[in-house]
Amino acid sequence: MPIKKGDIVTRKSYNHDTLFKVMNIKGDMCYLKGMDVRLYADSKLEDVTIATEEEQESLRIEFQEEDDDVLDRSEYFYLPPKTMHIDGDSEYLGRCLEYYKKHNIFAIGKKISEAEIPLKIRDLLEEYKPDIVIITGHDAYFKKKGRIDDIHNYKNTENFIKAVQECRKYEKSHEKLVIIAGACQSNYEELIKAGANFASSPKRVNIHCLDPAIIATTISLTERNKEIDLISLLEKTKYGSDGMGGIISNGLMYVGYPR
Repeated sequence: MPIKKGDIVTRKSYNHDTLFKVMNIKGDMCYLKGMDVRLYADSKLEDVTIATEEEQESLRIEFQEEDDDVLDRSEYFYLPPKTMHIDGDSEYLGRCLEYYKKHNIFAIGKKISEAEIPLKIRDLLEEYKPDIVIITGHDAYFKKKGRIDDIHNYKNTENFIKAVQECRKYEKSHEKLVIIAGACQSNYEELIKAGANFASSPKRVNIHCLDPAIIATTISLTERNKEIDLISLLEKTKYGSDGMGGIISNGLMYVGYPR
């Protein structure tokens, strides 16, 4: 069966380890986007095969509900913080917004290309006044270009850094504005230096499309001024501290009584 646009496929050369959607085909090249991992790739048509239903089921990455994400609504009322999620990918943004909705998080979603985020983020901050900002989309570290600490060797890390810096011009305090930034293989160290509370990717690995949303949700559902267990939080993400890292932070949710 010939491969066509929209097919769900895997790559032979990578032992069929990741699910991709075929975004385009030109000649003998197939252009792919990760179904769960924030990853663009290209491959020879001869290297891709259509994933069976069994393969799709086994490779889809889903997250189990955590007990500490379930709120006891018997006596108290809860006021989670306002979240603004800016994403360079509309499909991943949609999945993150569904995740927030499922956990009763008020989230504003904006699809903006990575290059435009630094230019537009200040106006969005002033308009929506969020407590948590997610800045993500697609990124990549180009090993062939050279040093790992050179931001010019990354697809979009520089754009993410500039966006984080704009956020910190707006609000300097890491406690008043929590910033989660980066995508697959981003320069973690430079994003943290720029002012992010959490960032990807310490080991320059790919991250799951929901990883930033998982961190934002945990912060949102943790009582204000209660310190979050950083290691446990990172373990909730797909690749743990290889994919995401950050600084010890406090929760941002107000708890009131009575309902």
